[in-house]
Amino acid sequence: MSALELPALLEAREPPEAQGRERDSVRLLVADRASGSITHERFADLPHFLAPGDLVVVNTSSTLAAALPVSRADGQELELRLSTPAEGKDDERFWIVELRCGDAPFGSVETGERFVLPGGASAEILAPYAGVRLWLARLDLPCTVAAYLDRHGSPIRYGYVPRPWPISAYQNVYAVEPGSAEMPSAGRPFTTELISRLIAGGVLVAPIVLHTGVSSQERHERPYPERYRVPEATARLVNAVHSWGGRVIATGTTVVRALETVAGPDGVVSAGEGWTNLIVTPERGVRAVDGLITGLHELESSHLDLLRAIGGECLIMESYNAALEHGYRWHEFGDSQLLLGGARSGSGTPRSALSD
Repeated sequence: MSALELPALLEAREPPEAQGRERDSVRLLVADRASGSITHERFADLPHFLAPGDLVVVNTSSTLAAALPVSRADGQELELRLSTPAEGKDDERFWIVELRCGDAPFGSVETGERFVLPGGASAEILAPYAGVRLWLARLDLPCTVAAYLDRHGSPIRYGYVPRPWPISAYQNVYAVEPGSAEMPSAGRPFTTELISRLIAGGVLVAPIVLHTGVSSQERHERPYPERYRVPEATARLVNAVHSWGGRVIATGTTVVRALETVAGPDGVVSAGEGWTNLIVTPERGVRAVDGLITGLHELESSHLDLLRAIGGECLIMESYNAALEHGYRWHEFGDSQLLLGGARSGSGTPRSALSD
């Protein structure tokens, strides 16, 4: 995968709505591991590739306005990005954060350093976390974190998006529970009408929650712990769908991580919640998931290991080559991929080989 390079012109710079189009008008690259086929569609065509009795699992976490302007004691202006509450601390003042200068991580930080936030608030750096990019910080705010972000925060935005967009542009239509630093963007192309079409066609839809932290595309870091919840009803539905030969299609790597966290070696899923440290790799494989709806990831991103676990090395390489050749757009406002996998680890049944 390192031989591939992403041209800047393929970076999606604005949502499709800015061009008068619906969310589900983005392109959909369909890659099937069982047949080896790669086809080019629109996201609105998704129902054609799912069968009655299949299950689409979505992440209902909603996006926080997690970026805040801060200044150092010497007056230097930076941006503080809240990633996730600190694991093991009940006090909401303790957060894992990232500091940025322009579009790059800011690493010249000292333990004990205090940064000035708007509205008389501040943040104190307590310790490094996962290297030099992330930090454990204590926030001193005049109100709750949620209220403070609503007043002073903005959505996290990278340099390939030249202008700011409202927080509504970073919310999935089914998002109900605030908690993600960045949008679980695999679900962005869904519209309420498309979900209605899926349900009318006999496709089931069920929720999980996984609150995402800040992305790590700069350093290609491994995922770090994130909060998740798999409800009892969703766990039962996953198991029922597999019992009748249906496929479980995850909407995003966050859904894969949550479901695989609570899947046993035999693929049976149980309800669960807490923090997950799971890293899905080709060596580990997948046990509960038969396919994946996802965006197009950075070509050196650790997310591609998870994609390889579902689709295999050859299919992922071929699909990314095809996406580059056909001018697919990358990142949260870009195009999508439907990856239909082969046999799940421990199942022995190639779900994607079942007839539609």
